[in-house]
Amino acid sequence: MKAAIIGAGAMGSAIARGLIATVPGFLEAPADLSVANPSPGKLDPLARSGAYTTSSDTEAVRGASLVILCVKPWLVEQVISEIKDHIDYSSAEIAVVAAQVSISDLRTWLHKDSAPALPSFCIAMPNTAVSTLRSMTFIVNGNGRCPLATQAFSLLGEAMEIEEKLLPAATSLASCGIAYALRYIRAAVEGGVELGVRPQLAQKMVLQTLIGAASLLSSPGSHPESEIDKVTTPGGLTIRGLNAMEHSGFTSAVINGLKASTPQ
Repeated sequence: MKAAIIGAGAMGSAIARGLIATVPGFLEAPADLSVANPSPGKLDPLARSGAYTTSSDTEAVRGASLVILCVKPWLVEQVISEIKDHIDYSSAEIAVVAAQVSISDLRTWLHKDSAPALPSFCIAMPNTAVSTLRSMTFIVNGNGRCPLATQAFSLLGEAMEIEEKLLPAATSLASCGIAYALRYIRAAVEGGVELGVRPQLAQKMVLQTLIGAASLLSSPGSHPESEIDKVTTPGGLTIRGLNAMEHSGFTSAVINGLKASTPQ
């Protein structure tokens, strides 16, 4: 099994580091991963980790079973035009990691006269936690299923196949959402500092609390409100804090942020 990543920006590099970290898994060895990028500086850390690196997109995709495109949305068509004649459509899968690119766009761009049918392709939308193997990745299949892409991203966290119409909302919840979660952490730490807790200690407290909150919701049938009820005694401190946050628009701010970051 060989994989190629086109683009070594923040997301491309994170995916590469994640795949290398899972060896042996989807890949048998780091050298089974080829990463292409025009800037050699971004490739150097990946090369030191054992990946094959190159400035040539066409060289990277030769012989790859899975090709992952991690370029800016306005470059996707150009890159596909460059590499598609060097991909074996009968066996390779193509996963495109780019916002606001549609399945219809990809179907048009991937067409080539020399191939009787399109390859298996999909849109994959992870978040930056791929580098720590904790991503939430959404897969939108374009031409049948993409088992290799699903397998690869499942090793980098959780991969969920969804309909294309749900992708804008899913992107807001998980791809943009990781920034919102981090902003809450920062706010909570700053609040802890104001209350007299050292920043590093406050961050440790908040992180473990969020890990605990997530674990409480991992059981089937669990719900945030039922868990909240367990710690909100009548007249207690927790309900005072919750009501103060709601008075300041906590829930509305979250919902408005999600709506603002959902592509139309």
